Amino acid sequence: MKKRLYTALGMVVVLALAFVLKMFVSNYFFDALILGITAVSAYEMTKILAGMGKYNNKYVIMAMPALLMTSSLVSIAFDSQIGLIWSILINIGILAVAFLVTFLVSFLTKKSSINEIKFRKLDNTSLAKFSLRKAFNTLFGMVYPSFLLMFMTFINHIDEMTTSFPKVVEFGGYLSFVVLLFAFLIPSFTDTFAYLTGGLIGGKKLAPKISPNKTISGAVGGTIWCVLLCICTYFILNAIPAFYQVFNATGFAFWQILLISLFGSVIAQGGDLFESLLKRYAGLKDSGRIFPGHGGMLDRCDSYIYVSPYLLLAFGILVLLI
Repeated sequence: MKKRLYTALGMVVVLALAFVLKMFVSNYFFDALILGITAVSAYEMTKILAGMGKYNNKYVIMAMPALLMTSSLVSIAFDSQIGLIWSILINIGILAVAFLVTFLVSFLTKKSSINEIKFRKLDNTSLAKFSLRKAFNTLFGMVYPSFLLMFMTFINHIDEMTTSFPKVVEFGGYLSFVVLLFAFLIPSFTDTFAYLTGGLIGGKKLAPKISPNKTISGAVGGTIWCVLLCICTYFILNAIPAFYQVFNATGFAFWQILLISLFGSVIAQGGDLFESLLKRYAGLKDSGRIFPGHGGMLDRCDSYIYVSPYLLLAFGILVLLI
């Protein structure tokens, strides 16, 4: 228990430091944190895929975070010529090229692939079919988690994307701070209070075949507390002049935060269950051991993987509708 608590405190300190450096030094410190999270998660994903029997090109999966981060930052720098939609499409294009490369490498390195087919006892599988499956498995490992987590980079630079969001005025980084803060708080509030509420009340299991410890009471309690605490956070930030200007200029009201946090909490729990499903198929208890008492990076960020693109969309729509 102490080990788990100390690890959690360490993660909070690192995250708090990243926010401080973002606000007072440079956004790129937070980009570095995002890249680190994504890189470790991608590595753990290769192990999960291997445990599931989904043969893949782990080197392509592990290279994807750096490629997508570079592409995202370049796209953000040229936002006036590209825009957010094209930036996302460029990243999708990188995934498509990586998929094609994975297929061709597997298909053209005939001897190596045939040996792998024999090793995996897939004698009835043709070289083309084997290569295609390997490419699709690799694509899955690139999308989840690298492509989805990279939306956090766009959130980190949302203040700079004045072409994509023409109604955004210069907020000095406070808008991206707010969106990033909720991107981390929504899953954290949900996970923490789902655990506490479920442990206190107990009751019927939410998905016993996927995650035996999760209860319906915990899921409901986690969402309710998440919404309440996000609204409290909104009012606390709203009392600070710099953040008040952001909320006032963008038209963010507490009822919008209520809806965003409500759906965000549900999405966060869905992301948690999805990762648990993958681990169950892979026969793994944890995705890794990087965090003593907590498991791997994917175990800690599974809820953020889907919340990041959701929040960029949600806040982006609100900004566009000012």
